[in-house]
Amino acid sequence: MVSGARWRMELERWLAPFLEVLGHPARRAMCPLYVAGLIGPGERKSIQPMAERLGLPSHDALHHFIAGGAWDMEPLEAVLAAEADWLVGGPEAYLVIDDTALPKKGRASVGVAPQYATVLGKNANCQTLVSLTLARAEVPVPVALRLFLPESWISDPARLDRAGVPEAWRTPRTKPELALAELDRVVAAGARFGTVLADAGYGGSASFRQGLSARGLHWAVGIPRILKVYPADVTLLAPPPSSRRRLHEPDQLSRSAEEILADAPWRTITWRRGTKGRLTARFAAVRIRVADGQAQQIGGRPAQHLPGEEAWVVGERRASGETKYHLSNLPADTGLKALAGAIKARWSCEQAHQQLKEELGLDHFEGRSWTGLHRHALMTMLALAFLQHRRLAEAGRGKKAGRTTAAAQPARRAGRPRRPPTPRPSAAAMPALSQMDQHPA
Repeated sequence: MVSGARWRMELERWLAPFLEVLGHPARRAMCPLYVAGLIGPGERKSIQPMAERLGLPSHDALHHFIAGGAWDMEPLEAVLAAEADWLVGGPEAYLVIDDTALPKKGRASVGVAPQYATVLGKNANCQTLVSLTLARAEVPVPVALRLFLPESWISDPARLDRAGVPEAWRTPRTKPELALAELDRVVAAGARFGTVLADAGYGGSASFRQGLSARGLHWAVGIPRILKVYPADVTLLAPPPSSRRRLHEPDQLSRSAEEILADAPWRTITWRRGTKGRLTARFAAVRIRVADGQAQQIGGRPAQHLPGEEAWVVGERRASGETKYHLSNLPADTGLKALAGAIKARWSCEQAHQQLKEELGLDHFEGRSWTGLHRHALMTMLALAFLQHRRLAEAGRGKKAGRTTAAAQPARRAGRPRRPPTPRPSAAAMPALSQMDQHPA
């Protein structure tokens, strides 16, 4: 067990680079208190109950820090991306793109609207945050949470004014567009990863996949079963001289991912060991060309697409009988087990979302403003990054491996000249938050 005084002192040391960019003494005092309130005991992690548990005379100072003060989040977001990279980044890391829903009542909270809520599996009144999570060796560290604004908000200037939505965020943006913008931001801040992962909500977008490829990134994404692809050996035929046709056409017609994989050989793959034993499913993979090139009439059929990027189409047959489909531009010599491992690594962001909500109160914010929601979300990410730092340090001590301890932090603060080896605990081996003595100092 770790005393409340000890972890609070360690938290303040760990937060030092964040406090440096906050600047103002009042903000530098409030930030550790807010993060400690999120980590500390109590079921409700909204401002008033946290202030009471922290022993503050009122909740005004915490409220002003989150909802009212004039400070810029971007420097803290950049430090968070760098800290996440120091913890789990590198060529073996994944950047997982997803979204998470915060169910809400009423219509005044910024971005709230009837929309699909992933946490509920159905349409509901909620806010939706596009999330980016850096993960390695089953250790996730969220680095971005950005609110998606539905059309019902974008088209209502008075509503945007009341919620304090900045002008720069009033332009319509799809979730994939938001995700690419956040990806560029965390890359510019120094986060390193080898592959981008996303579900079919993002992978079904040709512009999203093409945006990742244009950035020189490897990716593995979910897709709908009806996504059209060509065999890898497809070629373009020039029109014969006597033909009235002027455009090149592929020598084969595109087919759905489901059809392409129907006759492929399927193998049982174990991608990792879970707490209840091996996690397995049957997988098949075929090298193809994605039908997302220029649109034109092909074979007398309108609105078809020419062959685009070469990629893998991957099928996954789960024990439940459900079949999922995926697409990846990983190299042609990538083995089926490596493809399956990359696809299934996406689960780590679900673990992060669960911890942000159940342990750290991501969905407990009671304000209605754009600024307040994003600052609260940022503080929950700082809290989880600190917990991952502590868990990795504990796992490292248990394995006598490289240590990410508070004692090692001065070198990290001074430009991080060397990257220590990252311990690789399983999720089950990582100390739970409940193992900390969380009574405030």
